[in-house]
Amino acid sequence: MHALIDSGSLALPPAPFNLARHVLEARDRTPDKIALQILTLSGAERWSYAALAGAVRGIGTGLIAAGLTPGDRVLLRVGNTVDFPLAFLGCIAVGLVPVPTSSQLTAEEITAMAAQVTPAAIIAAPGIALPEGEAPVIDLTALTAMRALPACAWAMGDPDRLAYLIFTSGTSGRPRAVMHAHRAVWARRMMWQGWYGLTPDDRLLHAGAFNWTYTLGTGLMDPWAIGATALIPGAGITPAQLPLLLKRFDATIFAAAPGVYRQMLRVPLAPMPRLRHGLSAGEKLPDTTRHAWTEATGTPIYEALGMSEVSTYVSASPDRPAPEGTSGYAQPGRRIAVLGPDGAPVPRGEAGVLAVGAADPGLFLGYWGQPEETAAKFAGGWFLTGDTVSMDDDGAIRYLGRDDDMMNAGGYRVSPLEVERAMASHPGVAECAAVELPVRDGVSVIGLFYVPGPLPVTETALADHAAQHLARYKQPRLFQSVAALPKGANAKINRRALRQGWRPE
Repeated sequence: MHALIDSGSLALPPAPFNLARHVLEARDRTPDKIALQILTLSGAERWSYAALAGAVRGIGTGLIAAGLTPGDRVLLRVGNTVDFPLAFLGCIAVGLVPVPTSSQLTAEEITAMAAQVTPAAIIAAPGIALPEGEAPVIDLTALTAMRALPACAWAMGDPDRLAYLIFTSGTSGRPRAVMHAHRAVWARRMMWQGWYGLTPDDRLLHAGAFNWTYTLGTGLMDPWAIGATALIPGAGITPAQLPLLLKRFDATIFAAAPGVYRQMLRVPLAPMPRLRHGLSAGEKLPDTTRHAWTEATGTPIYEALGMSEVSTYVSASPDRPAPEGTSGYAQPGRRIAVLGPDGAPVPRGEAGVLAVGAADPGLFLGYWGQPEETAAKFAGGWFLTGDTVSMDDDGAIRYLGRDDDMMNAGGYRVSPLEVERAMASHPGVAECAAVELPVRDGVSVIGLFYVPGPLPVTETALADHAAQHLARYKQPRLFQSVAALPKGANAKINRRALRQGWRPE
């Protein structure tokens, strides 16, 4: 039996279609229901569906009045506040193309990214680095005032047209902009039962910040699209405080990256009587973390595999839990395969590259301005994820690792080339290699192996240099001086040898 699963197909989205309208349709069914609560230890800021849709459509009106036209890219430089999803959906409502970015990026990093997409405007919060250039800036005072404007008309159109761009690390070391269509949100319906077990009565608490794409999809757009309530911790809430919020605000589903679960388990957990289960994505969930959580709470964690280009496609769920040691099954409506070097599905039980059918409705439109890189990700009717897996006889997927050298830092994919380019600019570094290194069970960090240059250098100086040139999640946490870097016959750095030779102290 070959490692291929075809689990049917999702009905096409209605046409014409608008992503923001679809997400906020509960406004018409249950206008007074609470769509969003922003949680603090002393209370919560509440948004009804009517208030949420009104603010989004007012922002759409304001952005068009500011001179923007459909198709314009709008760079989002907003922190962990409700302004982020309001601006994101406000842009899409009127046919603008939002480009969400991490608030941690340095001016150097965001300037290079902005140069790729040439934004017509920037929505910016104070204290967040802005790109060089002449694009006009819309500050939060102006954005807040837009909320009260008359509602915009929805910009309806082909579900396949461009809706938004998100940046992901490229194997070339330069971030690339992933183009997603309006239909991407419709395709997320495959996750409602294929991963979440989500219903309109749920109260889903996502531990991530507003401006993380994992939070945007799983924590906000999906609960809103089904008419549930989204719960987001306010700024300053620590992992140790999350169990209290889960209990106090009657959360039924909890979503987080594996690292958050690990931090929460460091202290005794408060009872969470309404919690049915947790969700995990962003990086591989260690079995030790999964077991410790279930023992402490009596609830399971359902894991998902995914990437920026297609969101999640393999997952465990309440209806179909994952067998021990696996990540789960293809979500209903997905077509996946495990391919060998010849591009054909391998026998079940053998390792290969996980691929998603090229007709998947959640699949991206391509990389902005990079047709060659886009074409390289497709072969024989499949999108190649780069994940090495095997498929059990029953179709369960076992994650074995990446087939490239991409690193994972707290759920963010990071290219080693990007880190190396930044660190090699220090005069005390002659040559360097960035590698993801395990430091204890289930925990890894970015390490930098470097050959010293002609000038003396300290770890403190290297850490300071990293802080100046790289977002925090991209910065190496370990530095190791070496006489030479191991290389293969083609003179490429052998990062596998560096990983294998590493021993945590």
